[in-house]
Order: sequence, then C-alpha cells, then structure tokens
Amino acid sequence: MRFLQIIFFLACSLPVFGQTILDTIPTEKGTMIVYADRTWIYLEDLNFTGIMNERIQSEIEEDSLNYVQPWNNEVCYTSQLKNDLSRLKDTVWLCVEDDVNGGFVMPVDGIVTSNYGYRRGRRHNGTDIDLNTGDTVRAAWSGKVRYAKYNESGFGNLVVIRHHNGLETFYAHNSKLLVAPNQEVVAGEPISLGGNTGHSYGSHLHFEVRFYDAPMDPAHIIDFKKQEIKDENLMVHKGLFRPGARAGTKTPAHTASSTAAGARKYYKIRSGDTLGGIAQRNRTTVSKLCRLNGIKPTTVLRIGRNLRIR
Repeated sequence: MRFLQIIFFLACSLPVFGQTILDTIPTEKGTMIVYADRTWIYLEDLNFTGIMNERIQSEIEEDSLNYVQPWNNEVCYTSQLKNDLSRLKDTVWLCVEDDVNGGFVMPVDGIVTSNYGYRRGRRHNGTDIDLNTGDTVRAAWSGKVRYAKYNESGFGNLVVIRHHNGLETFYAHNSKLLVAPNQEVVAGEPISLGGNTGHSYGSHLHFEVRFYDAPMDPAHIIDFKKQEIKDENLMVHKGLFRPGARAGTKTPAHTASSTAAGARKYYKIRSGDTLGGIAQRNRTTVSKLCRLNGIKPTTVLRIGRNLRIR
C-alpha cells in the first residue's frame, strides 16, 4: 500500500494532460495510471519521447529544419507547426520491414476504391479500401498506438500507429476500436473493426502513411493488388511530398543539395559483401559504417538492404 501511495503521489505531480488520476495499478508491464475519463497510461510512458528509430531521428536532425514528432495521444497530427517535408534537403533511407520489427500485413483484405491524390478538387491523403462494417482491421507494421479515439475532424473512430521503421499509419472510419493509446502492437494484430464513422459515405478503411506528419502515397510502398511490399528499402525525399504526388509519377529523388559533397549516399548490399569490403571500396571505415547505420561489426548483412556509406 505504501508503494502505491508513493507512485500515486509521483504520478499526480506530473503534467499528464491535465486529467484527474483515479488510481494506480501495478501490472506485469508496468505501473498503470487510470484517469477519471477511464483512459490510462503506463507510468513509464510519461517520459517517452516518441522516437522509435534513433538513426532516422539523427538524420532528420542533420537537415537542421526543426522537424518535430512528439508523442501526443490527444491529437492526430503531432507537430504544432506543419513539418514541411517539401523542404527536406537530403534523402533518408527507411527499411520498411526487417528481421527485428517484423514484416508487413495488409490492414484489410479488400479492393482499392479511391487512391491517394486530388479528389473533387481536394487532397485525399490516403488510400480507401473496401470492407464491410465489422471486418477486422489489422496493424500494417509493428509499433506503438499513439492515438485511438473518435476524431471530430472527419476521421471518425481513428487509430494512429507509430512504427519502428519511421512511419506512422492512420486507420479511419472504424465502427469499433480494439486498442488503446500507448499499446504495443505487432504486424497483423487486430486494432479495430471497419465501419462508416466520421465523414464517410459507405463502409471502407481510409488508410494513410505519414512521415513526420506529412502524408505520402501508400502506393509508393505497397502493391495493393499483390498485397505486399514493393521493396523493403524506401528512399524518402522531398519529391514524395509534393501536393498530390502519386506513385508512378516522376518524383525526383535528388536535388543539387543531395548530390553535393557531403550529402548522404547509400550502397545496396550484394551477395558476398562484407563490411570491410564495402568500407574499402567506398573509402571509409567499418566503424563509421556501423555508426551511420546503427549496427555492429558482427551484424549479418542482408542482401538487398541499403547501407548508408556517407
């Protein structure tokens, strides 16, 4: 009892969205704080910065454009000032699936009814997939639920998941939510039941892929007909964020700044490659390759994976 009183006192002294705390409950996953509105959070999550991938964060900081991506359970867009990814100076490599964080799972088995791009003169920032109300919607990648509640701006019942690969995904218009904020999920785990809530004219899933709050065409990553990833490597550049930029259209990945001396460069791993050999061919060192890619000298190189060399 004394332990709970101490935890309760500490929790009440922290700025937790201005809500009244009803109770604290010790669980196997950590100490759960329960609020008056029946929402909850683990005490350990109060100090979570929202950074899921340190390498990507460090590369974003190299651009010196002050892009932010805080952790906020109350709003679907976390940047107070819009992150203008059209000003991205360099190319950032994302590995959209790997051995550590798992692969990709289609959110729902249905046909695409509306693509990303302009629709009736307005931007449509996602891909609409047909479903029946009550169909199970699943997490596309493993990650952590950042937002799960009814959204008054048109999304209806909305789930937002931040992933280890640097992306966030939005799942909108659900009839029921099956997850809570700050919950860890794995690829393929049920997160909601499909529906027709919010600004929707028929049951469907509105699915968005975002990078630092900026939407991109999900078809840059996903082959919706085959229901699989196009390539585990995603090169993120400012061309992806031009208004209405759709997959299949020309989105120049490099500008004068990205080809200038000092810009990032990547190498695609081939059969027989070693870190020492790659370092020698590119006039660098194994230690620098490890630092740039967040790996160890003993890391097994995966054929087809991109490796940052500068």
